[in-house]
Amino acid sequence: MNLASRSVVAAAIAVSATLALEAQPRGSQMQPQAAQDVAPPIANGGIFAPGWQGTIDPGQMSAPGTASKLEDAKLTLQGSTFMVETGPAVTYWNPANKASGDYTVKATFNEPKFQNRNDHPHPYGIVIAGSDMGTAENTFLYCEAYGTGTFIVRGFGPTAFAVGGRRPTPSPAVNKAAGIGQPVTQEIAMSVKGDQVSCSINGTQVASYAKSEVVGAGKLKSTDGIYGFRFAHNTEGSVAGFGMSK
Repeated sequence: MNLASRSVVAAAIAVSATLALEAQPRGSQMQPQAAQDVAPPIANGGIFAPGWQGTIDPGQMSAPGTASKLEDAKLTLQGSTFMVETGPAVTYWNPANKASGDYTVKATFNEPKFQNRNDHPHPYGIVIAGSDMGTAENTFLYCEAYGTGTFIVRGFGPTAFAVGGRRPTPSPAVNKAAGIGQPVTQEIAMSVKGDQVSCSINGTQVASYAKSEVVGAGKLKSTDGIYGFRFAHNTEGSVAGFGMSK
């Protein structure tokens, strides 16, 4: 196997591990799955929000029945609210949305029917510090919440890396759905201030890291860059109030 082939295989393995860790099993257990879920494609998918772009997670499996193209997910814009349906895990952004220095990116995520497209919780949340987006070298950081009261902070640099532990972390700040098929809403924000990068959910800071923990070899190029949002595979929800403030 040549070097290029080994690199591709390594990237696929790393991202598959991230997807497996994000997909919590049934109930509230926080154990990684043995294998990646099948992700059926969304009918009539694509991006229907002017100026927006997207990319599925690198290394997304393409086994039979598993969506592996950007068109297998769907992003639409209804007024100022984004509607998202995913087959594969997708990160969405607009190249015009860039932040530098100190800033906060915030949005409200609504999952109208908890676990509507899956039999266990999948997360969604804010993306910041995007660089080389849409290429094999893209790097970015994200904080996502689950409707089970847990959250994760992860990144691509360009292969997957974890921050603050490899499993979802419980927090009383994260809202829990009342049950399967019930609505759950999370306000998620990511901030850069001085030497700190933090994530807040529903108005409470749930995690904070020194820049040195997220910037460097195999991680982010910088905390400056494009911002957007990300939904894991087999997920359906909306994004309202999306924006950046200094």
